[in-house]
Amino acid sequence: MNNFEFYCPTKVLFGKGTIAELPRLIDKSQKVLMIYGGGSIKRNGVYEQVKQALEGYQLYEFGGIEPNPKYETCMKAVELIKQENIDFLLAVGGGSTLDGTKFIAAAAKYEGDDAYEAILVREEAVKDALPLADIITLPATGSEMNNGAVISRISTSEKLPFHSNLVFPKFSIIDPQVTFSLPVRQTINGIVDTFVHVMEQYCTYDVNTPLQDDWALGILRTLINEAPKVLAEPNDYDACANIFWCATCGLNYWISLGAVQDWATHMIGHELTAFYGIDHGQSLAIVLPRLLKNQKVSKSKKLAKLAREVFGVQETVDLKAADKAIDNIEEFFNSIGMKTKLADYEIDAMDAAEKIKNRFAQRNVAFGEKCNITSETAFEIIKNC
Repeated sequence: MNNFEFYCPTKVLFGKGTIAELPRLIDKSQKVLMIYGGGSIKRNGVYEQVKQALEGYQLYEFGGIEPNPKYETCMKAVELIKQENIDFLLAVGGGSTLDGTKFIAAAAKYEGDDAYEAILVREEAVKDALPLADIITLPATGSEMNNGAVISRISTSEKLPFHSNLVFPKFSIIDPQVTFSLPVRQTINGIVDTFVHVMEQYCTYDVNTPLQDDWALGILRTLINEAPKVLAEPNDYDACANIFWCATCGLNYWISLGAVQDWATHMIGHELTAFYGIDHGQSLAIVLPRLLKNQKVSKSKKLAKLAREVFGVQETVDLKAADKAIDNIEEFFNSIGMKTKLADYEIDAMDAAEKIKNRFAQRNVAFGEKCNITSETAFEIIKNC
């Protein structure tokens, strides 16, 4: 096991009726900006719950954060913050809303001209940020219990991540009941996103982390067992609660403590979203099976363990078991209604491969736990998608 340092200052309130706890979590003297997306919180009743809980507060609103939040939109929120002297941000929505809010919190305190260039491209350390919290309404990103966010920029067709301990939520409220009205597409995307988060942290090479590995496999097993229940009966509270907690634990870094992480699937997937506008979950479902096939030999031990302990594969030869694991993963994605080929979205694989190869070559980057997924390797992966 490698050395590690773990830090997570986020208070989590999980369960029915937890939105009503807001008054004891936010000081009434603060000017609060509620940030949300396209308006689904007004249709599912969450908006009214928040307004009722914060009655009497200095409450401002900013709506319109997109799926794959855009820098250009986030900067409009920064203008409002400076205009009204906002001092607390409350994200109400899914992971995109929260990711956008994290960037807004940092950008509001940035003193230069271009916060995107500084924080996401040059990866300068965030020096200050507004305090933030969230009511998370979609199980997917795990952003409610981590310090990361991913932001897109329209003008450059970029989608990049950043991390800072200054953007950990002060608290996260998770009421699984708010997921009852989610569109099926969002539910499926969230399940896939969570599955791939776990794979990025688990499926690398072994450094003797048996507890973390078992946590990871437990999340995958739970997702596979609970996903059909949620899709068949969206109001199944217990199934929704289990899926939501899987999403949170899938990216609060518990399963990666002392382990080695990959994240190449996400980095390639981000480019597919940036270039072609497909959903984040869709991009991951396309890339993961092909990347695993490309990297099968180096990942065979972990893949074989997954095959045997999650999918019940009896094969004793690791490489053969690894093949079955990859096939079972793709079959699981298909079984919940997620397509796994670029052609399913009318995207030409060679065009995508060329674009992503050139983008990675331009940035001179390499990904994966061994930094062996270069621009050329990414080309080989994508052309087979």
